Amino acid sequence: MNAGGFAVLCAVVVFGALLQVAIGFGLGLLAAPVIALIAPELVPAVIVVLATGVTAVVLLLDRGHIDLRGTGWALAGRVPGVVAGALLVAALPTRVLALCVAGMVVLGVVVSLWGYRPRPTRRAVVLAGMASGVMGTATAIGGPPMSMVWQRYAGPRLRSTMSGFFLVGSVMSLAALAVTGSVTGESLGYALLLAPAAALGVALARPLGRRLDVRRTRAVAMLLAVAGAATLTVQQFV
Repeated sequence: MNAGGFAVLCAVVVFGALLQVAIGFGLGLLAAPVIALIAPELVPAVIVVLATGVTAVVLLLDRGHIDLRGTGWALAGRVPGVVAGALLVAALPTRVLALCVAGMVVLGVVVSLWGYRPRPTRRAVVLAGMASGVMGTATAIGGPPMSMVWQRYAGPRLRSTMSGFFLVGSVMSLAALAVTGSVTGESLGYALLLAPAAALGVALARPLGRRLDVRRTRAVAMLLAVAGAATLTVQQFV
């Protein structure tokens, strides 16, 4: 990877981590297509490692607001989803996995814009956790199902509940990916190199979060994510 590509990755990780802290998800949605475009062999391990650190910080900051019961049911659904996602990563060629990343980005944006507000019943939360497990482990984009089922939450409760789920879920995904041989020394090395960018995004989130228009910020993030997914898709056919 050249210096220009690494600089782009750093910028995306900073913005993705900022968004993750501000609204509870966004790191995978933004970073996955860019990393898949520049260094596809690093997907999904690098983002899962970075997400683990970022969500741990968010949970620490907002720990008093977490919905423990909802998080528990979501994690129960995540377990079979993680297994399925890890098997997909081990079985799919790089090109197909890249297209899956692009597809998950588009799906995530559609879900966010749809406006459907399901009740967070036990069944809905378990199913969302399962879908998030498959998507998050295979493509590092597991936020959309949970943001849909928990969108009735707001502020610290949304951030802490999402972060509690993703912290444990990311550890699950990382363990499953390691078992299938999808976590390499190279991916861990790049995660370490990108960690300062993630830390900067976390540090900027609180002071900037009070000044940012959340709706406009999400719209910009979605446009960037779709642009990345479109570019990634085109790259697979040229």
